[in-house]
Amino acid sequence: MGLLFRSLLQHTQQVSGRSLVRRAYSSASSDITVNAMVYGSYGKPSEVLRMHSYKLPALTSDTVHVRFLASPINPADINQVQGVYPLKPPFEQLGEGEKVAVGGNEGVAEVIAVGDNVKNLKVGDQVVMARSGYGTWRTHAAGPEADFQPLPASTNTSLIQKATITVNPCTAYRMLKDFVQLKPGDYVIQNGGNSAVGQAVIQIAKAWGINTVNVVRNRPEIEQLRQELKELGATHVVTDEELGTHEMRSKMKEWFGGKPPLLGLNCVGGKSATEMARYLGHNGQYVTYGAMARAPLAIPASMLIFKNFSFHGFWMTRWTDNHTNEERYEMLKDLVELMDKGQLREPRWTEVEWTEESMKQAADGGIQGFTQGKQVCFPTKA
Repeated sequence: MGLLFRSLLQHTQQVSGRSLVRRAYSSASSDITVNAMVYGSYGKPSEVLRMHSYKLPALTSDTVHVRFLASPINPADINQVQGVYPLKPPFEQLGEGEKVAVGGNEGVAEVIAVGDNVKNLKVGDQVVMARSGYGTWRTHAAGPEADFQPLPASTNTSLIQKATITVNPCTAYRMLKDFVQLKPGDYVIQNGGNSAVGQAVIQIAKAWGINTVNVVRNRPEIEQLRQELKELGATHVVTDEELGTHEMRSKMKEWFGGKPPLLGLNCVGGKSATEMARYLGHNGQYVTYGAMARAPLAIPASMLIFKNFSFHGFWMTRWTDNHTNEERYEMLKDLVELMDKGQLREPRWTEVEWTEESMKQAADGGIQGFTQGKQVCFPTKA
């Protein structure tokens, strides 16, 4: 095979009615060639990304081999390649050549081999990454068991839903759970209602009996967008232009029935985000998780002094770093259950061909915002 001689210890045992193969290798690398989209310096994706091939490290008694089934291209992935994202994966030696980082933070993989000491994973399991910045734009990976988070069993959850579960649905889930003890009938107000997180908020809230007011930018096809979001479960959809009008204040007062929302979710920033905060009730919690308008959020003193609002930031990566895999698994189990029931739908997506040129174009397209829905590549698609 053109590699160092390797000794193979193969043990077979029956697990859930199928054969489980455990291997232990003595050489430094396996016979599996990995193809990965990597970058050795920061910059424009089409200029710094390239396809790189290297041999997968040999399996040891404590490691796992996986192959990636589907990996999305997210805005944060692009920001990492540009070098402007707070989390920067380390550059490391992958085969020959310069030290590089593998792009991608999100994706679903299948376990293809496990070492003898691996306890909680088996061949055939589907997993997501246990930490951000792992590098999911590649065909295969090897690492300790702790690198991989097993997905709960599912009956009706698609591969795309599994590949895109760890960022947007988890962000929506945590913000709805962690800041206010919401009860059926309560209201939540959010901007970016048509964003990926916004749509997840709408659907999860609907499943839990929670009402949503969803602020979106005005556009020529606004009525079509209102209808699409209401089909997902949105209670009300308003434009940012309507937000500050006297008519809208009267409408919302009627909608809330004396119980204004205590949770506001902001991914936009700027003037409309400040205006949205005015609709919160006393002791409201205002959570910012994005800044799409690239404008600061101005907080009037009256919101702090007289209404006692609390303003928070939320970053899913930080939550993951501060919580156990067991806590994360419980969240994933809840989300998969919603997906199985059809209460959390598959996002819109387009396939990106697993080639260097296509991946570069998709990454640049992600910057420019010309794409529709999620962009997803399938690194080991036959």
